[in-house]
Amino acid sequence: MKKASITQSVYGTLPNGQQVDTFKLKNGKGMEVDIITFGGIITNLKVPNGEGVSENIVLGYDKLDSYLENPTFFGAIIGRYGNRIAHGKFTLNDTVYSLETNNGPHHLHGGSQGFDKAVWDAKTIETEETVALELAYLSPDMEAGFPGNLKVTVLYTLTSENALEIQYKGITDKPTLVNLTQHSYFNLSGDFYKSIENQELMIDADFFVPIDETAIPFGHLESVKNTPFDFTVPKRIGQDINADNQQIKNGFGYDHTFVINQTEKGLTRFATVLDQDSKRYMEVYTTEPGVQLYTGNFIDAALPLANGEIFANRTGLCLETQHYPDSPNQNQFPSTVLQPGEFYHSATTYKFSVV
Repeated sequence: MKKASITQSVYGTLPNGQQVDTFKLKNGKGMEVDIITFGGIITNLKVPNGEGVSENIVLGYDKLDSYLENPTFFGAIIGRYGNRIAHGKFTLNDTVYSLETNNGPHHLHGGSQGFDKAVWDAKTIETEETVALELAYLSPDMEAGFPGNLKVTVLYTLTSENALEIQYKGITDKPTLVNLTQHSYFNLSGDFYKSIENQELMIDADFFVPIDETAIPFGHLESVKNTPFDFTVPKRIGQDINADNQQIKNGFGYDHTFVINQTEKGLTRFATVLDQDSKRYMEVYTTEPGVQLYTGNFIDAALPLANGEIFANRTGLCLETQHYPDSPNQNQFPSTVLQPGEFYHSATTYKFSVV
């Protein structure tokens, strides 16, 4: 087996002259991950198929200029708050904070200048079994409207078992909100002309979070039983994606948080994805209480590629591990408040094999 490696090169230059680097992590078993310091974005993720051919399975752009806009958040680290906060407002310790409203009337994914637009400091880490890239960022007090100086590290680790492990850590000097996630769009076929609707998905979740027409939770949970949201047994993603169901209509497909069945603390295996044609199989583990299933219903909002082509809707699948949307305004949901002296920690693993 080839030895694992990590190499660094220049990816591009920002309009302000700041350099953006790219790091290629290879594990010797045909898996490669390319990550840039701008937004901590995964630009390529190559995984072997059933015949041993490695192909890229995540959607992305081929130049830095496109990632500067990146309206679909392809491959990026999302923060300070993944998902939506209603009307861009929340109250913390009797103080009302106002955020940018960049998704209709609501705040989404940290705003137009969230962690996906930051340049992260990078450090490489190598062991006999793994190669890793540690990214660090200091989000200053009141950046994007959030209180507190928040120090964040995100560790991407590529293992010899074809797993990509992601660990998020953070500390703050004032009470603040933290809800980080990773926004890669997967298409296990390796062919981005193919819809993800024929791929098979399992989510170990008995409940999901229903939303209104603007994608804000009503505040209660609903059972997936006898609904299009039941993925407790693997089924085609497209089987019920156009069902006559109000929640499907509100999300224009799936764009909902599922409540993960967690029987113990630590990493929980909660989802699998299978592409029958390529034989690629992905297992997803997390410490988070929820996962946002997004079936790429608006991918056509992405920027054109260098050849002028545009990705079609539903050619990528997101499994964004996170807390529930609008948690700061929904006291019954698990809290996303981080206090000084506390340590934020979240972990997610994407593991690949063939069947």
